[in-house]
Amino acid sequence: MCGITGIYNLKGESVPRDILKNMTDILSHRGPDDSGFYFDKNVGFGHRRLSILDVSVNGSQPQVSKNGEWVIIFNGCIYNFRELRSELAKKGISFKSKSDTEVILEGVAYYGIDYFKRLNGMFALVLWNKKFRKLYAARDRYGVKPLYYMFDGRRFIFSSEIKSIISTPYYNTQLNLNALNEYFTFQNLFTYNTLFKNIKLLPPGNIIEVGAGTSEIIPEPWWDYNFSNPDYSLSFEDAKEETVRLLEQAVKRQMVADVPVGTYLSGGMDSGSITSIASREVERMCTFTCGFDMSEVTGVEMNYDERKDAELIANYLKTEHYEQVINAGDIKWSLPKVVWHLEDLRVGMSYPNFYISRLASKFVKVCLQGTGGDELFGGYPWRYYKILHSVSKDEYLNNYYKFWQRLVSDESKISLFSEKVYKEINPDDPKRIFNNVFNFNTNLKYDTYQDHIQNSLYFEIKTFLHGLLIVGDRLSMASGLEERYPFLDNDLVEFAQKIPVKYKLGNLEAEIKRINENEPGSIKRPLSYQHFDDGKNVLRKAMKDFIPDYILNRNKQGFSAPDESWYRGENAAYVKEILLDGNPQSVEYINREFIKNIINEHINKKINHRLLIWSLLNFELWCKTFLK
Repeated sequence: MCGITGIYNLKGESVPRDILKNMTDILSHRGPDDSGFYFDKNVGFGHRRLSILDVSVNGSQPQVSKNGEWVIIFNGCIYNFRELRSELAKKGISFKSKSDTEVILEGVAYYGIDYFKRLNGMFALVLWNKKFRKLYAARDRYGVKPLYYMFDGRRFIFSSEIKSIISTPYYNTQLNLNALNEYFTFQNLFTYNTLFKNIKLLPPGNIIEVGAGTSEIIPEPWWDYNFSNPDYSLSFEDAKEETVRLLEQAVKRQMVADVPVGTYLSGGMDSGSITSIASREVERMCTFTCGFDMSEVTGVEMNYDERKDAELIANYLKTEHYEQVINAGDIKWSLPKVVWHLEDLRVGMSYPNFYISRLASKFVKVCLQGTGGDELFGGYPWRYYKILHSVSKDEYLNNYYKFWQRLVSDESKISLFSEKVYKEINPDDPKRIFNNVFNFNTNLKYDTYQDHIQNSLYFEIKTFLHGLLIVGDRLSMASGLEERYPFLDNDLVEFAQKIPVKYKLGNLEAEIKRINENEPGSIKRPLSYQHFDDGKNVLRKAMKDFIPDYILNRNKQGFSAPDESWYRGENAAYVKEILLDGNPQSVEYINREFIKNIINEHINKKINHRLLIWSLLNFELWCKTFLK
């Protein structure tokens, strides 16, 4: 796990060492253990190392292949590197290190650039071919590890984080207004733009090639999810047993490290399952939970503190358990740091992620967590059932789009944005962007209720999960901690896509019957999708022998602070201080009256605007941090 950055001057100018060193030093939080550089005339690579595998100097980067043709810098971890190393050794290839980096490098030198497709793991990697003077950059299937780039026709500049790119004299920071429109629609970006104009994110499962004659960067996909071909010959029992086998295999694979490994423990099924399997491999597993001061919390948020359930699992599994308790005042201290590290604003109210990562980093260098289980096994039934009654592709897309306008509807953009911004954006862009997520995959079908669910799984794993992974990378690496995701193991993902959706949603057949007994498309039918305990049915049954029933049968709950209550109470003054008092920078783009109305509606309990207030706070601090 590391930070990577570099410059390729296509016109032949040499790379200034001081600029590259500064770009690399900015990433020191991602790799506090070591740094390294490579220069080849008009190409320069910088690397910051977090030593996980082969912590000796032999594992340092950048690395040059034995044949002298290839150079690599790599961020991530390859869980099947030992098997790949054995295969290469049988071809007569020797290794000087025990690192996964060298396996990738020598595999590419022997088989060619497509070798990275055999990797089971998380990665953002850049390869330089000295012979043909071409640069290749690739990102893992799921988008666990980020890679940002800027291309102006003269230079290709890349990095694990945007702040490294904008530190150079080659970039003048400007706000991307189209990305701003997208963010305030979805609280996420479904395109691979960023709020920084002309800086893009390489899509997951994509590769780019850059040479002296390159005039445009065109990512080429090499992998994508496919939920469209379920295996209906699979019995429920077979699905359950194979899920157990593959999850056990994934957890054991992802525990590979030469440093201590721990797990997050939320009190839910996903993290509990991973911890249960992992604790059988380690004599005393360290586990970490984030809880909240509930003294001024009301309503449904009273259930947000998961410490009690996490403590029950920790006691059941006999782990060494640590807790972080967050109170309302902690957002004020952490938010400037969170925005600095995030840069690429995304889903969720994520400052608890910052705190729990900081806690875990004091004890371990690697932490397993349960992200991905919901998206693969159908953990959000209330979302799917909301659009289940759609009878055509257009109706399905329209209904689902309404749901995914998480922050501000298209109709309200004229109130949200300043006149200057509204004139520049296209109000129809978010709907087009939303539809393009589906249109990109020609395998999707829209003929049956099951098709609608499968399409929803595809959409959410491509967009919502990707946003969560970006947040996870940034806020864990802020503390030099490597997060791993056993649910995102190649074998487990491939199998989970084949499981029929009726095995994932226990009430699906009853829900379809309910629809058929009512007028098609009727919204008056009982809203059974409001129940949270229907999803991940096959996973729930598979984990019966690993975690207690009171955890298996617990209702689904997201990881979030009780900010609805806190924004009305102790943090109300802080929200007004940032967004209204003084001279907020964001009012150049966001209408001040809109902000006032949102805050007043929330404080007066008319509408719960906690997600929108969080996003407004983030954007204001983003402007203050980056638009100097």
